[in-house]
Amino acid sequence: MFRYKNKMNRSYKYLRPAKCIIALFFLFFIFSLDIIAQEKEKEEETIETEKLVIVKAYTPTISDAFKVKSTPILNDSVTQKKKQIRYSIFSVPVASTFTPAKGKAANIDKPKRIPLYDNYATLGFGNFTSALAEFYSNFQIDRTDNIGLYLHHNSSQGGIKDVLLDDKFYNTFLDLNYTSRTKDYVYGIEVGAEHQLYNWYGLPEIPVLTDQQIDAIDPTQNYFGAKIGGKFEFKDLYFRKVTVNYRYFGDALKSKENHFKITPTLEFEVGDELITTNFNVDFLKGNFERELQIGVENDYQILNLGIHPSLLILRDNLTVNLGAEVVYSVDSKNNDNDLFIYPKVTASYRLLDEFVIAYGGLEGGLKQNTYRDAVQANPYVSPTLRLTPTHNQFDGYVGLKGKISDVVSYNFRGGYASENDKPLFINNRATALQLQGYDFGNSFSYRYDDITTLSGYGELNFNINKKFKLGTSIEYFDYTTEDEQEAWNLPDIKASIFSDYQITEKWFAGAQLFYVGERKDINNVVIFTPPTPEATITLDSYFDANVNLRYRFNEKLSVFLKGNNLIGENYERWTHFPVQGIQVLGGVTYKFNY
Repeated sequence: MFRYKNKMNRSYKYLRPAKCIIALFFLFFIFSLDIIAQEKEKEEETIETEKLVIVKAYTPTISDAFKVKSTPILNDSVTQKKKQIRYSIFSVPVASTFTPAKGKAANIDKPKRIPLYDNYATLGFGNFTSALAEFYSNFQIDRTDNIGLYLHHNSSQGGIKDVLLDDKFYNTFLDLNYTSRTKDYVYGIEVGAEHQLYNWYGLPEIPVLTDQQIDAIDPTQNYFGAKIGGKFEFKDLYFRKVTVNYRYFGDALKSKENHFKITPTLEFEVGDELITTNFNVDFLKGNFERELQIGVENDYQILNLGIHPSLLILRDNLTVNLGAEVVYSVDSKNNDNDLFIYPKVTASYRLLDEFVIAYGGLEGGLKQNTYRDAVQANPYVSPTLRLTPTHNQFDGYVGLKGKISDVVSYNFRGGYASENDKPLFINNRATALQLQGYDFGNSFSYRYDDITTLSGYGELNFNINKKFKLGTSIEYFDYTTEDEQEAWNLPDIKASIFSDYQITEKWFAGAQLFYVGERKDINNVVIFTPPTPEATITLDSYFDANVNLRYRFNEKLSVFLKGNNLIGENYERWTHFPVQGIQVLGGVTYKFNY
């Protein structure tokens, strides 16, 4: 303890130790500050201000690493051991009457294999004393060679209401073919014969003929034909294939026609592109017994030589075929030689896979008109035709096709075509001599004109399922002629509907409906004196409904029933030529193998 003397009373008091320590610390702190201040003043007087830079090279070192143990040792004063856990099941028996059935593999229904037959025969009869016969047979000689035969006959003894002349017809043809397929090439030979009988039964109402005059008319015309042809195809040669065909056609009135065609094809690849070149030699020679005019023979001899190169380009969804055709035509009888150049360009592009495909083309060509082609289109032509080729300058078209769904598909197209010397059927005037059965205004001949055609086409197909299919199409035409008043006997609209339906496993049905618009023809009753316009006849549009029904006893034997023109209208397909009314024909078909 410390003590101090109080000045006031001069008495002494003693200080406590804590207060003494604080007082000493305070005196020491003041004394220290005084010493530091003095030392600082001395340093400022003796040390000058300088810049000191210390440089030392950096030498990195790796310190020792300390690895932490994955299982550290615990230095715990209290360590408890894990207790072992034991499990046990308390089982209680439960009575059950369930007895599991034995496993059995599921059966997969395999589709029944449809037997294929190489031969069949069909025979049928109907009203108008009609008959239908077909026979097809295929003989497999060995692994590479086979022979085929096809016979077709369709006939009717006539009986059209209010027809004064015989209206029966026959249509028969026979084809034989031989084909051989080897590893390196394929070749085949085909021969055939045909016979057709038709009658010029379409007498006009004016002039009125007596019974004796009608009985004196022989309206029957017979057509005869024969053909022979061959093809050769090579798989690994630039000379890809060649086809050769010869056809003879004539009639009972001494008309004769010989038609010869040969078409070689070269094909080779340049890079990724395919180049194809088709050559064409087309020779036609024939004559008619009847002169066009007195002292003017009706003979014809025409040679067409053509070459058609094309380049096929495939690019993902795009397909383009670029080509052109050059044709040199020689008309020996008329001393007329011409050189024609035609475009041959087609293209298609998949806009949306199979659902939307755009396509288009610009094509042309020279079509050789023949007597046989005229007969197949209109069997009531007279053997007095003037034959010349049709110069199809161009046929341009664009369209869209594809699928709306797995059920519905479509095809829409619009086009514009220009044709020079297009043949048009016209009704012949009755002649004064009336020597033959076609001289009574009951036959047809050709007139040629330059025609442009604007057309539109639409088609829809519905594949409802494997048993039911339905389709419809419509086509519209707008003709512009140069010399003729009308595009004679050409309809402005055509439409059709067809369907096939498998009712049961044994019953099948089908239907075909046709509609053809109005046509124009010349009214030969009215005397025509140029420049007075010719009088015309309007042929009414017609609708034809055909239905067929078939019952199958087994895979080989079936019976059928066909109904044609079920509307029953005796419409005129050609002027003064009404067709048969309701036609019903039934028959049997048998398939077999040797």
